[in-house]
Amino acid sequence: MTIPDQKIETIQQAHELIQRIHHEMSTVIIGQDTIINDVLICFIASGHILIEGVPGLGKTLLVRALAKCFDGKFSRIQFTPDLMPSDVTGHAMFDQKSSEFIIRKGPAFTHLLLADEINRAPAKTQSALLEVMQEKQITIEGESFTIENPFMVLATENPIEQEGTYPLPEAELDRFMLKSFIDYPDESAEKQMVNLVTTGKVQDQLNVNTMTPIVKSSDIITLQTIAASIPVDNQVLDYAVRLVRATRNWAGIQKGSGPRGSIALIRSARAHALLHGNDFVTPDDVKIMALPVLRHRINIAPEHEIEGIKSDQLLTDILDQIEAPRL
Repeated sequence: MTIPDQKIETIQQAHELIQRIHHEMSTVIIGQDTIINDVLICFIASGHILIEGVPGLGKTLLVRALAKCFDGKFSRIQFTPDLMPSDVTGHAMFDQKSSEFIIRKGPAFTHLLLADEINRAPAKTQSALLEVMQEKQITIEGESFTIENPFMVLATENPIEQEGTYPLPEAELDRFMLKSFIDYPDESAEKQMVNLVTTGKVQDQLNVNTMTPIVKSSDIITLQTIAASIPVDNQVLDYAVRLVRATRNWAGIQKGSGPRGSIALIRSARAHALLHGNDFVTPDDVKIMALPVLRHRINIAPEHEIEGIKSDQLLTDILDQIEAPRL
């Protein structure tokens, strides 16, 4: 199918196109509007997203649906304790016919990379993603290969208390722009899903092949460019930085967010503004994105962790006490 060229010159045109993508994804991802929003915001902001939730909630379907919307390439890696870094990035192998070493590229050479259950692999394998997430390139046997744009890693993890999971290294966590949670759909959405899946179908999930590709990969890059150009008032920028800096000396937080948190907060706030058709970033855009941007970038003090206090509780306290500017 030939995807028509899109006219994307204004914020309003970009907003309408994003809403079309959202609507198309929601035809197969039932009752998960929040996670669809977060994934689209992250994609438009040219970031990577970490999604936490129990198995069976449609995380793989979510990535496949997004890839279908822009007719992009999609790869999935099931992380296991015996997975090697070369299984992610690729490796050099000797070709007996040519008597030369050739590069065999791994699944990371794609547009959308689903790192499924990433915390079931040890840190050495998880770290194979660091270069490609930060530099958008992969080095194999001393040779660097550039990854095609757009590119996003969507990693899923099981709750850390589940058996057979490893905590993610801080350096890797910091490279995820957002950390979001996927939960069970509400009752009405679950009924709708069951009805759609079980009526005249033999599969146990909705089929993304019924979706219509809406944009080209080049259009996604245009959307990213428009989002990056949305104006941010100095007062809003100052507010975002103050929120992030507050995590570094807040009671109950052992280690706060670094400057990458401030950068991610502004980038995601711009994408949030575009998602809602606004031509400038408001303090509310920053406030709404603060939890998914910062929850994985702070370490809770042990005494608070023992009491069951979560990062979102401490971040909500910061949002309540740091005054937002009035524009």
